[in-house]
Amino acid sequence: MTLSRRGLLAAGGAMGALATTAAGPGTAVAAGHGAGRARVRTGFDRLAADGYRLLAGQKVGVVTNPTGITTDVRHIVDVMHPDERVNLTAVFGPEHGFRGTAQAGGSEGRYDDPATGLPVYDTYLESGQPLADVFTASGVDTVVFDIQDAGSRFYTYIWTLYDCMEAAALAGKRLVVLDRPNPVTGRAALGPVLDPAFATFVGRREISQAHGMTVAELALLFNAEFLADRPVELDVVKMSGWRRADFFDATGLPWVPPSPNMPTPETAVVYSGTCLFEGTNLSEGRGTTRPFELLGAEGVDHRWAAAANALDLPGVAFREAYFAPTFSKFQGRTVGGVQVHVQDREAFDPVRTGIALLVTAKRTWSGFAWRADNWIDKLTGNTRVRTMIDAGAGTDEVVGAWAADLAAFRKTRKEHLLYR
Repeated sequence: MTLSRRGLLAAGGAMGALATTAAGPGTAVAAGHGAGRARVRTGFDRLAADGYRLLAGQKVGVVTNPTGITTDVRHIVDVMHPDERVNLTAVFGPEHGFRGTAQAGGSEGRYDDPATGLPVYDTYLESGQPLADVFTASGVDTVVFDIQDAGSRFYTYIWTLYDCMEAAALAGKRLVVLDRPNPVTGRAALGPVLDPAFATFVGRREISQAHGMTVAELALLFNAEFLADRPVELDVVKMSGWRRADFFDATGLPWVPPSPNMPTPETAVVYSGTCLFEGTNLSEGRGTTRPFELLGAEGVDHRWAAAANALDLPGVAFREAYFAPTFSKFQGRTVGGVQVHVQDREAFDPVRTGIALLVTAKRTWSGFAWRADNWIDKLTGNTRVRTMIDAGAGTDEVVGAWAADLAAFRKTRKEHLLYR
């Protein structure tokens, strides 16, 4: 990878270079790590500490949601709006909205934010030229992205980032990504790699199901690998103090649910595997206090937990569980199933576990079915998982089917990593 330095900013001697610049494919600058491990400083924390010099002289719009907060839990829009050092003129809301009032598959629409008076534009399900037109209409020069991700390909905020990068390039706007931790570590990429034939908003491009990257790293990968014909003018602001092996609770940062059904960092640990149950007729735990950790359906009994435990999967155990979702599948009805208990998150493989649970659910419950629209194919990014399980394949066989694609993605991914 070609390295170049342009406009690097210092935010204190121990912090090293503030910004990583990628004006086109294959250009990046790795910044130094912060001294000490007491607390991770996010991209926004470092940008603000540097007096917003990276945004000087620009009309700025921010793509964010309730997770865009400082370490003292103030929202970055509320912090920047009264600050004369930055000219914040617009906000762009993703799925669930800027202030987070919408459920899955919803957004807040166009409105003026009551707290700041800023115009809030809706980006949800907008892409390409229509989204470029939104950026043009807003009058901003620079689009800033600051949203906490959950680490999974089908978590839509990374595709909001991708769409914003593509649209910003079309509109002639600059894009700045303020980095935040991958809450489930950045140690490894796991799971099947998307087949482009199955591209949707839960997976635009060819990355693995659990990508093991931060949003800034993904932005660099997107620009170099997928937007190379028309790359956006891109700057990323690294964190300081974050290491790839860190789970979210090691960062010292406050957790804000990035969506209504991602209440805790523990939810994110299992999500890249158990979200696959969205593609079945079983509940994925929406409408409970443990979404994606509780799974079940009417007619499921103790045999599922027993079959899953018999696989002796690393780092996890399964408890026979009964629950009544308050909304979504089986609303108000008692269902049987399992609760996923992660006992050793270092050893736990969420994607392998998700596949094992699909395999054992189909084998122990005669009522098992895929969603009629084959949504499972969009989540896994291919037909192989569904067709292999239908044909009676076991967990090892299904997982082995994506080994070559995953190895190729891991090689590409490695070129765009920013942290040790």
